[in-house]
Amino acid sequence: MVRLIAAALCLCPLMCSGADPANFNAAAAFGARPSVSDLSLSPDGMNVAWIAPSEGQGSVVYTLSLAKDAKPKAAFAAGGKPERVVSCGWVSNERLVCTLMFSRRDPVYGIEVLSRVIAVNTDGKNPQMLSKRDDLIYAEYAQLGGGRVIDWLPDEDGAVLMSRSYVPEIRKESRLAAKDEGLGVDRVDTRNLQTHRVEAPMRNAWDYISDGRGHVRIVATGSHSATGDNSGLYEYLYHPSGSQEWQLLSRYDSRDDSGFVPLAVDPTLNVAYGLQKLDGRDALYSISLDGSRREQLVYANPSVDVSRLIHVGRHNRVIGVSYVTEHRHAEYFVPEMQALIESLGRALPQHPALHIVDASVDESRMLVLTGSDTDPGVYYIFDRKSHQLQTFLVVRSQLEGVKLATVQPVSYAATDGTIIPAYLTLPPGKESAKGLPAIVMPHGGPSERDEWGFDWLSQFFANRGYAVLQPQFRGSAGYGEAWLPREGFHAWQLAIGDVLDAGRWLVQEKIAAPEQLAIVGWSYGGYAALQSAVVDPTLYKAVVAIAPVTDLNELKDESRFWTNHALSGEFIGSGPHMHEGSPAEHADRIKAPVLLFHAAMDDNVGIQQSRIMDQRLRAAGGKCTLVTWEELDHQLDDSAARARLLDQSDRFLQAAFAH
Repeated sequence: MVRLIAAALCLCPLMCSGADPANFNAAAAFGARPSVSDLSLSPDGMNVAWIAPSEGQGSVVYTLSLAKDAKPKAAFAAGGKPERVVSCGWVSNERLVCTLMFSRRDPVYGIEVLSRVIAVNTDGKNPQMLSKRDDLIYAEYAQLGGGRVIDWLPDEDGAVLMSRSYVPEIRKESRLAAKDEGLGVDRVDTRNLQTHRVEAPMRNAWDYISDGRGHVRIVATGSHSATGDNSGLYEYLYHPSGSQEWQLLSRYDSRDDSGFVPLAVDPTLNVAYGLQKLDGRDALYSISLDGSRREQLVYANPSVDVSRLIHVGRHNRVIGVSYVTEHRHAEYFVPEMQALIESLGRALPQHPALHIVDASVDESRMLVLTGSDTDPGVYYIFDRKSHQLQTFLVVRSQLEGVKLATVQPVSYAATDGTIIPAYLTLPPGKESAKGLPAIVMPHGGPSERDEWGFDWLSQFFANRGYAVLQPQFRGSAGYGEAWLPREGFHAWQLAIGDVLDAGRWLVQEKIAAPEQLAIVGWSYGGYAALQSAVVDPTLYKAVVAIAPVTDLNELKDESRFWTNHALSGEFIGSGPHMHEGSPAEHADRIKAPVLLFHAAMDDNVGIQQSRIMDQRLRAAGGKCTLVTWEELDHQLDDSAARARLLDQSDRFLQAAFAH
């Protein structure tokens, strides 16, 4: 039996501010970045590392010994201008490997996003850059990707297998000039940078998969047109056991999502796990790596796509698969792990979402994360030998003590009779409500989806008294290819029709007051918000669009200097819908006031999209406010910026509804 033995730890003021009801600032609390993220266990299970936010986009990597009376120590920090820490993991009991990302503006290519991998001791000493050097003055082109760790080599101490990018030099006449080009795999000693080549760089390689035991088994390769454009066609090659020869495993066409995409290797069964279509939905298959390429169906759901594999431990062992209907569900292949999860679930019945984040090498000690719609998340340390489950850290300390809203799966009928799934969040304490101010909140993507659980954006508005409906409109991911008849820009009428029907349903059900109905969206959701106001100018009384697409021709042009330009153009399309589906082309039809937010370092949707919309709305006599940030990107990963976004949106909606 699992025994729960302690309350959550408060480790420092930065992470344990909590909520003071008398002085509660909802925008600051909900807009705050998570107090802790990316937690991991050391190989011996006696130390934990995590990332905590600092000012702006900055972060600090902390470590904590699980010995009695230990205090957290800062191992590494990045100020966020521009470097940001995005992940960290243990390469030994005293050393971490972290990935940094940063953006820069190139005068020709626009916004470039770069990554670099570093190693550092837990006391901050002996920092080493594991990515290939990118300061070579003769390099033919910039090295954007810094590679990634593909195997943590748990049976070694301080070494990793990592993919690394090689860039040739232009001084061809010199014998000393670097000639290697492409993505290869090296074994790197993170303490002294001694390197052993494992896989020679391949010009068309873009990823590698290890078996978790130090052997590279699969390489992903892509092809390009004569002009250098990515074709969207991929081949996956594999090493049979004991061989260094590459053999064909599978092919995949990203344009129609056909073929087998390997995700992991099981060295015991000698198979590759991956996704491919079955009856129009993603299913999990295995393909033998013994030369026969024998294919076997592992798991398929009759209603939705399989979405991800479930791994455990430092060997990255595959133990199951998950999928999302109204909630996320898991199917475990390993009976022992199924029993363990069920036992943990009985000890934590208030947390329906539960998974193992990390484990020691021997898997005797585990890091467990739980959460729900009304709980942003709690981390636990589980000792399998003593059966003790110790509460460790909360994900969002700023919301401790704050009553959060429940999220209800609902559905409504679109105009053509199709039943559209959605999530409805009502203000805390209101299980049934009528005549509320309400928001329709379409997700980004378009080929993404919302999921039941905690969402800081919808929870903020619920806290402020709004009902929030998140429609999974046609074009959303996870429901099979029948839910994706064309991509969200080609078939914008279908997606936008479903978004409009979401608002009409709120009014028909008398949940929303007709004069207090707004739409709020981010990225494609911002596009959907603006385009909905074009198609039906009377339904939504206010529009908030965050980093929205507004002009499809401009969107297509944003990738003109990149190898994905042809694929991006095909995704966006050509023809009459380019004009008809661009809200900036129809700014004169929008009657509701509009509030736009956009960051200048956004490499996903350029800030020019919002500037065009703002100019067109003002020229047409519309009401528009544009809020910008110079140093942030698409995610606005800055607590102060997000707090401003929430507070200004709330004030904007209140003012719009007052009229």
